Amino acid sequence: MYSNKYITIYTLVMTLIVSIVLAIVVTGLAPIHSANEAVFKKKEIFSAIQDQIGSDLTKMSNKEILELFDQRIEQVVLDANGKPVEGIKAEDIDLAKEEKKPESERHYPLFIYKGDKGNIYIVSVRGMGLWDKIWGTIAFEDDLNTVAGASFGHVGETPGLGAEIKDNPTFRKQFEGKTIFKDGQYVSVGVIKGGAKDKEHEVDAISGATLTSRGVSEMMQRGLKPYLPYFEELKKQGGN
Repeated sequence: MYSNKYITIYTLVMTLIVSIVLAIVVTGLAPIHSANEAVFKKKEIFSAIQDQIGSDLTKMSNKEILELFDQRIEQVVLDANGKPVEGIKAEDIDLAKEEKKPESERHYPLFIYKGDKGNIYIVSVRGMGLWDKIWGTIAFEDDLNTVAGASFGHVGETPGLGAEIKDNPTFRKQFEGKTIFKDGQYVSVGVIKGGAKDKEHEVDAISGATLTSRGVSEMMQRGLKPYLPYFEELKKQGGN
């Protein structure tokens, strides 16, 4: 029979070995995880403008995604006043981390897709659904008013209801062609229970998902505001 002393030493040694092995595995997988995360973020950006890309993102290889991003995307980071910030890449901005900062210290990512028919400006917004966080990628035509495309995601909305913001292409398709200014005033795009009445600035809410729909509406209204000063400045300059 082994004494308690030897059992304790054996346990400590095995724990140490397991810890070392796990550390090696985690360290070895870190570059792969980072690469996959980078591709995922780029796919999320392109998902709002798939029609303009002309390719099915699900059929594109990681290499093709990365090449398209490098060839077509210009990155801009804005401060809380809508002013460009040097020395930071937009792809490195995590809005989940930014929203934990005081509003005056936050940064916002902006991606400019250099398309054959002009620039498309892609922004990120983040809000609250029924159960947890929701987010959106919203693309604008070069008039900086008309929505060129949109895509949405969520942490834990209800399948068949709130999760439709991501799963139902008809929902996000509604945003295309909507405008965020009315008679020169910012109005965003509202998600309306009972059906959109203002066809230029509203879309239909998801049936049975009132709180998630309301969350998307609030997210759009609030989340686009940090980008407006930059848009207004570009308009004065005649765009890029």
